[in-house]
Amino acid sequence: MIVQIIGKVTYPITLDPTVWIFDDRKRTFSEVFGEGISTGEEQEIDELREQAERFNRAMYQQKVSPPVNKSVNRYEKERAIKGTFLMPLLPFLYTSEISDEAKTAVLETSDGDISITTEKIRDSYALFAEKGKPLKEDGPIHIYFGDESNLNDPITGVKKIRFE
Repeated sequence: MIVQIIGKVTYPITLDPTVWIFDDRKRTFSEVFGEGISTGEEQEIDELREQAERFNRAMYQQKVSPPVNKSVNRYEKERAIKGTFLMPLLPFLYTSEISDEAKTAVLETSDGDISITTEKIRDSYALFAEKGKPLKEDGPIHIYFGDESNLNDPITGVKKIRFE
């Protein structure tokens, strides 16, 4: 149940998605991809959320420390037990310091390798929990692109991210 980031990186790292449930950077599926925006107020909220995400990405580019986990209240505990969560990959990619020479990211899955650009992986999210449970059958993570191009067909069974 681990994912490695290897290849043309300064610091190869190993990720354990099972502990991300306690990480403040996690987002629900609906927070990241929304669920049928209909009113102007919801659109305004989504625009603010997108601005906040852009700000967070900019902060990670400046190598700001990750947030410290706050104490978990009852709502957060209930949400963790029942939620479907995604983790942005960007902070982990900055920690591993991808080489400027790396042009592609090869996602090693249980069904074979899939190559994508390094820019595409930087704006991607890892699904690590569905209904509060880790992805055991086709996990440890699924990759969703930030542009929603694979929203209905994510890359499943990702075990390694190798930069070439």
